[in-house]
Amino acid sequence: MLSIVIPAYNERENIGFLYREILDELSGGSLDFEIIFVDDGSRDDTFSEIQQLAKGDARVSGLKLSRNFGHQVALLAGLNEARGDKILTMDADGQHPPSLILPLVEKLDEGYDIVNTVREATMDAGFIKKRTSGMFYRMFNALSEVRIQESSSDFRIMNREALVAFLSIDEHNRFTRGLVGWMGFRQTSVSFVAPGRNSGKSKYTGRRMLRFAFDGLTAFSSKPLRISTYLGLTILAIGIAYGIYAVIVYFAGKSNPGWTSLMISILVLGGTQLLILGIIGEYIARIFIESKRRPHYFIERRAGAAPGAKDPRKVE
Repeated sequence: MLSIVIPAYNERENIGFLYREILDELSGGSLDFEIIFVDDGSRDDTFSEIQQLAKGDARVSGLKLSRNFGHQVALLAGLNEARGDKILTMDADGQHPPSLILPLVEKLDEGYDIVNTVREATMDAGFIKKRTSGMFYRMFNALSEVRIQESSSDFRIMNREALVAFLSIDEHNRFTRGLVGWMGFRQTSVSFVAPGRNSGKSKYTGRRMLRFAFDGLTAFSSKPLRISTYLGLTILAIGIAYGIYAVIVYFAGKSNPGWTSLMISILVLGGTQLLILGIIGEYIARIFIESKRRPHYFIERRAGAAPGAKDPRKVE
């Protein structure tokens, strides 16, 4: 059976559209499938739409998380519910085309454990988003011990063996693309062109993208800490050199009041120190969050829960 896991946040207008597109691709074939929608604390009627679909189709089920835990945790919640021997994850905004589902299944059947997807282009992506996305992947691959392909996405399929391995990773600040790359297994990728959103606006604002980038970098690399050390040593060496120069100029009787050089020195040193403290703080924050061992999420309600499904009151 194929399990299709779809996180959704304020996607009321897209749920039904995506459901119908999936049925158009899979109905009439021999592939048994289930669709698991995960409402990540939406403020609109997303879960009501999921409930309506679940009432009319036993293959559809849904979870409503108690609040917005984030896309990566919502993915985890859905994957914990998946019962299939093949598990596919995709977004609810229509930018992961259902027409690619069967080609991904066929590629997995060639003997791979994980089949990822890579966006060749995104129809409604602006210039700034394209540039910043490319910069992130290049920076991540330069700093991280784990390499991920540029323009990769969370639209992928994996077999049960790979899923079990993925679910054994108990990190809280989750960067799924990095975790999948770190896991290994037999992996390949398929390219696609992402259409524009069916409705609504992207939930990945500049602030969320920046947070996502920090999570990815700090989860898979200690190089930013090393760079901070090298940066501190470099500025220390420059400071010592400047100090020697200042002493020489003083004893040569050529010293003048140096307001400009003093201000530049203070600003550079102060800014560098704050940058280094900020990087260290990011790593300390990760340690703090992981040490608390809180649950990843809570399930508030279920729709169309299959027999034997987990108790909705149970801590996940």
